[in-house]
Amino acid sequence: MEADGLYSLREHFNGLGILLCFNGPISRSLIAELGDALKNYLQAEDAHPSASMDVFGTYIEMSQNIRHYAMARNYGEMEASATVVISRDNEGRYVVSAGNMVEDADGRALLARIEMLATQDKTQLKAAYKEQLRRPRDTAANAGAGLGLLDIARKASLPLSANLTAIDGGRAFFSLRAVI
Repeated sequence: MEADGLYSLREHFNGLGILLCFNGPISRSLIAELGDALKNYLQAEDAHPSASMDVFGTYIEMSQNIRHYAMARNYGEMEASATVVISRDNEGRYVVSAGNMVEDADGRALLARIEMLATQDKTQLKAAYKEQLRRPRDTAANAGAGLGLLDIARKASLPLSANLTAIDGGRAFFSLRAVI
């Protein structure tokens, strides 16, 4: 990117209310560093403590899910890249968005799960969360799209939204958005 394009990008981000943005390979240490930066930003902004915890928890859950998925699929560094954006909407709510490459079938299954969760109210989400907590954990199964996703849905002030964009080779880019 040319140096003069950086200002345009900054202005574009500011216009979209973007507070934090990351795009690239994601590691455990990077998740922690970005989490620290997010905590510092929320403290400097005097965000309500419960909102800060929900935004931070949602960021961590989404980022770790991406990392765990990439590791489980033995993705290389570029395949394991993530895009994470934390912003504010016009109503001042925090928006946590994250996306990554997935196998198409996995993405379609996750999209269906999120669409189902989006139809549930807070009482139903709480009941589903408690039910998931009581289930015995199957260590042989992939633990994705379970308790953590339910927790994000419970924290969100609007239903979760997701998108799946087809890529070549049986893969897709999965995007998840939570408004806190």
